[in-house]
Amino acid sequence: MTGIRLAAPAPGWAIDADVVVVGSGVAGLTTALRCAAAGLATVVVTKARLDDGSTRWAQGGIAAALGEGDTPEQHLDDTLVAGAGLCDETAVRALVTEGPGAVRRLIGTGAHFDTTDTGAIALTREGGHHRRRIAHAGGDATGAEISRALVEAVRSAALRTIENALVLDLLTDAEGRTRGVTLHVMGEGQHDGVGAVRAPAVVLATGGMGQVFSATTNPPVSTGDGVALALRAGAEVSDLEFVQFHPTVLFLGAGSEGQQPLVSEAVRGEGAHLVDASGNRFMLGQHELAELAPRDIVAKAITRQMHLQGAEHMYLDARHFGATMWEQRFPTILAACRTHGIDPVTEPIPVSPAAHYASGGVRTDLRGRTTVPGLYACGEVACTGVHGANRLASNSLLEGLVFAERIAADIVGGPRAAPLGGSVPEAHSEGPPAVPLLTAESRTAIQRIMSRGAGVIRSAVGLAAAAGELEALGRTAADTAGDGGRKDAEPGVEAWEATNLLLVSQVLVAAAREREETRGCHWREDHPERDDAWRRHLVVRVDRDLRPVVRTTDSSAFPPVRPGDPADSALSAGLPNHPADAPEEP
Repeated sequence: MTGIRLAAPAPGWAIDADVVVVGSGVAGLTTALRCAAAGLATVVVTKARLDDGSTRWAQGGIAAALGEGDTPEQHLDDTLVAGAGLCDETAVRALVTEGPGAVRRLIGTGAHFDTTDTGAIALTREGGHHRRRIAHAGGDATGAEISRALVEAVRSAALRTIENALVLDLLTDAEGRTRGVTLHVMGEGQHDGVGAVRAPAVVLATGGMGQVFSATTNPPVSTGDGVALALRAGAEVSDLEFVQFHPTVLFLGAGSEGQQPLVSEAVRGEGAHLVDASGNRFMLGQHELAELAPRDIVAKAITRQMHLQGAEHMYLDARHFGATMWEQRFPTILAACRTHGIDPVTEPIPVSPAAHYASGGVRTDLRGRTTVPGLYACGEVACTGVHGANRLASNSLLEGLVFAERIAADIVGGPRAAPLGGSVPEAHSEGPPAVPLLTAESRTAIQRIMSRGAGVIRSAVGLAAAAGELEALGRTAADTAGDGGRKDAEPGVEAWEATNLLLVSQVLVAAAREREETRGCHWREDHPERDDAWRRHLVVRVDRDLRPVVRTTDSSAFPPVRPGDPADSALSAGLPNHPADAPEEP
């Protein structure tokens, strides 16, 4: 426990619950529905609207061994290969074994997937998969359909939700146990909007941190708030250096910043080709799966071609699909391309890599428990060990489903805490001063620093420069906060987000500097080969001055999150109310 917090007004109101879930994507809403179905008073807090998180942007689909001839073991093998030697095999086995049942329960919740003429779930392929095992909805609107179904289920269950609320910090007791969160409800004013949800269990399902980079597929709300909150609370994070850059993002011009349109891997899964300006398929001969190689391999190949040819982008050619296939199978992508003046029916799509998915995050065990008692993490904010050094395509939605069910089972099966009650928690007790806030303008500066120094291609020189520039931003904020004659950054959403981005960026850079090898989606041009001496995880916490403290694990296996706990060694890991026994509908 660090005692570190964001500078913010004291909470002016509080509500009580058994569990508070932060985030409203597939991970958060699945956890909330399971907990509520078991009779727990559950509150969902989300930064925007219930359906505004990263889940609804997922195009490709959800991977599970649902097809004839496919097996969880084959899915496991593909996941381990993509993870480049750093997957936790026990976690992956849990994912692929429990995955098909979790998808069927999602269908029972009301999600509608595309089907074949015979009524079976229609399946496609994506990069790194040797089988057609990607279930999709609305052609290329899978995330939107999953979000719709879960949001409707939450509203039907009358769960208490707090929308447009940025969670600030974790509340803990004197022993370091979780006691809830502080949050700011936007639109309620700079001061009057700060309150607290008191609960003995907090589930972080806050999504990704793609906004640390200038160009990303992530929505604007993906500012790493959950990782930053966990770090300030004393939790460990792991594998933060492994940021997946999606190979095929619609190129909108040099210097384009913010959320960029994704061109799903499923387009390549259906037979699109990557070509250069001359029409040459440069992936042939580079990998047995060519355009369907794992994402890190394809992103590196595109980047190399761009450098060799002095080009700003490559092309994805799917003209042979024809208008009907584009309109029926990929209507979302077709519309996005045409909005930007590209017609994929008649011309190749200009594409280049952009920040997409964080394979690392807050370190958890197979129950979703973090190193802070009572604090759980699920989905992209978490590091379960499933993804290793590079996420296999469409495993993210499945991870959210499977581990949400596991977290709910742990919370429901654990001892029921007594109601907390009492006065509004004091978030500003004796201890370290609040973190000096950055100005809103710092956000753009952080993104440009990270894109230059910690983007697709990294080096010791570039990472050192990024670390220095980030430290200077933090020092400026601290100096300003300590100078009564200068105006401090006012507490508010933009300042809190920028401050979170700085902390997450500094930890990411610290880990990337430490890992002197190329593995998965971590590409060090000064250490271009994989080195199995580095087949270990980097685990990071911050000290009381918010400086990253990095240690390495003894092997590719994660140590227990709690001292004295046995390592996770079985699928159930001793879980009560195992998800496989759960009803089809929450």
